Amino acid sequence: MHEIGVREAVQIAGFTFNSQTLVMTWLSMVVVLFIGWIATRNLKVVPTSNWQMMLETIVETLHAQAEESMGQRGRGFLSMMVVALFLFLLVSNWIGLIPTMASPTNDLNTTLGLALLVVVMAHVLGLYVKGMHYIGHFFQPFAPFVIINMVEELAKPITLSFRLFGNILAGEILIHILLILLGNYSTVPSVIWIAFSIFIGGVQAFIFTMLSMAYIGSAIKTEDH
Repeated sequence: MHEIGVREAVQIAGFTFNSQTLVMTWLSMVVVLFIGWIATRNLKVVPTSNWQMMLETIVETLHAQAEESMGQRGRGFLSMMVVALFLFLLVSNWIGLIPTMASPTNDLNTTLGLALLVVVMAHVLGLYVKGMHYIGHFFQPFAPFVIINMVEELAKPITLSFRLFGNILAGEILIHILLILLGNYSTVPSVIWIAFSIFIGGVQAFIFTMLSMAYIGSAIKTEDH
């Protein structure tokens, strides 16, 4: 049984990496690619496979949310990125529920990296869409508010990453505590908690994705889009 939240560090070219996190991250990406392949290998106008119906439901739901949060421009920019992000988070959150495996998202390095990617992308796209006018919104409604607005921007990746990290790590820890404390009597409580963790993993993937779209949407939305 692996220790939750503890990673074996490896040195590569002078840099320190968490080997288990890297392996689980790549495994999660492979699973996402496999889901995409199996759901689209025999596409039908009217879906006949459960995989295609499931993927189409996810895509349509997220596309609708993307258009609402980011406008038509945002949907055009980022619709597939949003789907890929959600699927990656979903698989990453759930993979740690399999014995001997660990969720990449129970490592703060992963969640913080994703959160920073989202925030940086929001600012880059904001500058691309609005030009230097984008910088001006940090000084609204008055110039001194730039301090408050910058603190808010710094808080975004912190809150986004810690929310996901804390929920996934806590869920995996509690499963292991139940197994240790209840021993032979842990089957039913563990199954119940695993089912709850599956639900929480899905909710957290959805929340992270929705907040990401909200951050990007606020950066690129204009009055006419």
